[in-house]
Amino acid sequence: MMTTPIHKHSLAEVVANQLSSHIQSGHYAVNQKLPTEPELMKQFGVGRSTIREAVRMLANSGLLRVQQGVGTFIKEYSSGNETLNQRLKRAKSKDIDEIRQMIEVKIAQKAALNRSEAHLDIIEGFLKQRFEASHAGLLEECITADINFHVSIARASGNEILADIYHAFSSHLKSWFLQVHPDTTAFIETNELHALLFQSIKEGDAAKALHYANSILNL
Repeated sequence: MMTTPIHKHSLAEVVANQLSSHIQSGHYAVNQKLPTEPELMKQFGVGRSTIREAVRMLANSGLLRVQQGVGTFIKEYSSGNETLNQRLKRAKSKDIDEIRQMIEVKIAQKAALNRSEAHLDIIEGFLKQRFEASHAGLLEECITADINFHVSIARASGNEILADIYHAFSSHLKSWFLQVHPDTTAFIETNELHALLFQSIKEGDAAKALHYANSILNL
């Protein structure tokens, strides 16, 4: 069974995210020279290679301008410089969830039309994990299985861009779900609807898939 891997952030990503926050908050002025590598190493408590990788990430995203032999400078910040992932990191979880729900209905409908047997095996595997974790009272495992269940449906939709966008939104929601769900009760209550959603996708019935996706979101 294929599963969605969980990756830990590298030190360079952590440093890049903190520097990005400083730039977006106005801590550094436009065209200001970034502190030297030794200064940044001391500030973040990391090695030279980590600082260089973090600077490379931010230069690629358009937040920094590197001038060989001169130094690294802050570029004028605008939301257009951000990747989708960077924008989502500073978005409210509730707003992310709202957009995710809008997409969820469409991917269920398309998955019913475009899914393969391999897709169905993956979706069913996560559905089983959701059932087992919810009845065992394992909240975090249940949330992970639920997210992976819907992400696997997105992958089955046949639209890679739609699937990538849905995955980007969903990957930021685990902490939000942990806040709004004190236990697995809500997941147990929707297990049957999720099973019916899977069945409609398996049968290739787009109308039913749309119906059950809407039913899940309207509870």
